[in-house]
Amino acid sequence: MENNQCINGETCSVFNGRPDNDKKCANPVGCMIKHALKLIDGKWKLPIICTLGNQTVRYNELKRQIKGITSNMLTSSLRELEECGIVHREAYNEIPPKVEYSLTHEALSLTPILFDLGLWGQGLTNKEE
Repeated sequence: MENNQCINGETCSVFNGRPDNDKKCANPVGCMIKHALKLIDGKWKLPIICTLGNQTVRYNELKRQIKGITSNMLTSSLRELEECGIVHREAYNEIPPKVEYSLTHEALSLTPILFDLGLWGQGLTNKEE
């Protein structure tokens, strides 16, 4: 599915960059949810977000705390999260270089939602047992 397509595959007037006044999105809420999920999609983005939480963490500490992540995946995931405004990267002009990562203010508003999503999933898991 392309970035500018709705869940139903039609061109989306919400996220195509230019609102089309002639066409209204059939499912704007679905498009917004799809867009939000794309921002945190991937195997490593949620573990990074959850690990950062309310703290500021240096790169190597983040790598140690996320078991199984490679340096390349951590770097690329952090870049993607930084580009979409979820992660803040602070580089200090020191030798050796010092870089710290934290969640942006906008991303901090995501953490209660993720917590609620986890509780919801746990509730479904408990019903299966």
